[in-house]
Parts: sequence; structure tokens; C-alpha cells
Amino acid sequence: GLLVKIGDFGMSRDIYSTDYYRVGGHTMLPIRWMPPESIMYRKFSTESDVWSFGVILWEIFTYGKQPWFQLGNNEVIECITQGRVLERPRICPKEVYDIMLGCWQREPQQRLNIKDIQKVLFAMGKATPVYLDILG
Repeated sequence: GLLVKIGDFGMSRDIYSTDYYRVGGHTMLPIRWMPPESIMYRKFSTESDVWSFGVILWEIFTYGKQPWFQLGNNEVIECITQGRVLERPRICPKEVYDIMLGCWQREPQQRLNIKDIQKVLFAMGKATPVYLDILG
């Protein structure tokens, strides 16, 4: 089978000016993938990685659209810190969007555990395949 490996998403992406937000003169942050506590307090943790994983799932189901593509960086910061989340992609099964929502809980301790996410995704992969009409 195929195996997907995700590394430091900030290091593996091409640096587009709209993907990163400059703070304090030199620091560039990938705010579109960051949870509220990382944006507001520069707090990074396993739970903030889970948030970013939810955004990566969203990217997969949008065929690589930029998160919050319709917004400028300041608007993205406002949306995330006010508790808004990315909309469910058109071809995304409800079960996968539920995982995304679990990753995007405002309180870090309320977010899904990465091991639990792995179990759910593995079980979904073993289930009867669902075929999606991606053109319609």
C-alpha cells in the first residue's frame, strides 16, 4: 500500500508570501496552519500539531487549496482567534470533517489525540470504499 509521511509542513512547502505572516521584523509564521494559542501566545505543543494536521486533511480534500485562500493574513488571524474554522470541503465525507473539527477545538486539551486520529483513519481505510463523484 501507499504510506503518507508528513514532516515539518513549514519546511516542506514552497514559501509563498501569502502562506507566511511576518511578525517582529524577521520571524515568518505559517498562520493559516496555526491554532489560536500559537498565533496569540507563540505557544507550540503536540496539540498545536494536531490543529495543523486538521488543516493538512482539509488541504487533501480541497486538492491543495491554500487554507483561508479567500482572505488576507490579517483576516485569517482574526478568523482563527475568533473561533471560526475552515468549511467542509465539497468532497469530504462527514466522518473525515468530524476529525478535522476535533483537531480544531479551541481549547488544546479538547483536541483529538493523534493516536486516536490514526485509529479512526485506519479503520476508515479498512471499511468498504466510498466512491465520490468529484466532477459533479
